[in-house]
Amino acid sequence: MDYAERDTGDEYAEGVPCWADAMLPDVEGGKRFYGELFGWTFDEGAGPEYGHYAQAYVDGRAVAALAPKADGRMPTVWTVYLATPDAAALAGRIKAAGGSMVTEAMAVGSFGTMGLAADPEGAVFGLWQAGTHRGFGLTQAPGAFCWTEVYSRDKDRVDPFYEGVFGYRGHDLDLSGVAFRTWSPAGSEPGPDTAVGGRQLFPAAADAVGARSADGYSTPEMPPHFLVYFTVADADATTGAATRLGGRALMPPTDIPYGRMSVIRDNQGAVFAVLQD
Repeated sequence: MDYAERDTGDEYAEGVPCWADAMLPDVEGGKRFYGELFGWTFDEGAGPEYGHYAQAYVDGRAVAALAPKADGRMPTVWTVYLATPDAAALAGRIKAAGGSMVTEAMAVGSFGTMGLAADPEGAVFGLWQAGTHRGFGLTQAPGAFCWTEVYSRDKDRVDPFYEGVFGYRGHDLDLSGVAFRTWSPAGSEPGPDTAVGGRQLFPAAADAVGARSADGYSTPEMPPHFLVYFTVADADATTGAATRLGGRALMPPTDIPYGRMSVIRDNQGAVFAVLQD
């Protein structure tokens, strides 16, 4: 997995993570939390026709966005968006492969076309067909997106879905007894050097009532989901700051083969991970 800083701007290949946003009850509170945690600055936010979407920046380059929940019943969650040149066609392939569309592909002004999809186990991810908004302006740098993985229970359902829909090339790893598979874009040589995301199985221990899995994060009641990672210079300091700001460490800073990471719930309930390489 290549964690060198990337100043993006080119088009993203289909299936490559190209954007992330958080749906929050209180966007102004989110700005204070993430502004202090990651040093993000924010624009004034889009108008009501775009849901008052507030874009976040690192050194003037777009890295994520925060949006108010239109309905209190909606989850407070980070969502990763996967690039596509044709969101409508991709939605058709998702349905044909056993997934579903939570929100059908729809135009967002001149910015692009978006949709929300769910895989066969129910893990939700976004689709983004770029218009004037190309996606991330910066990745793999402090405060910017660096990785995503889907937590799943049945690889025989999930792996064929993603690899069939997006043409991903898979590469299996054993991370301290946890079954993990990286995905590389179609046409690339599969492996950590080209991977853009991955699939982690909930360990068997998580299926036992009251058990916490070997990864220190998964729990029996946790549904399949995507986890979004941001690069940080110091995972321990960032985790401590998140706690001070009202968040909670769901997984304390831990060394993994690719750096030091932790999983954090923000002060409103949205979960994300940080990685120090």
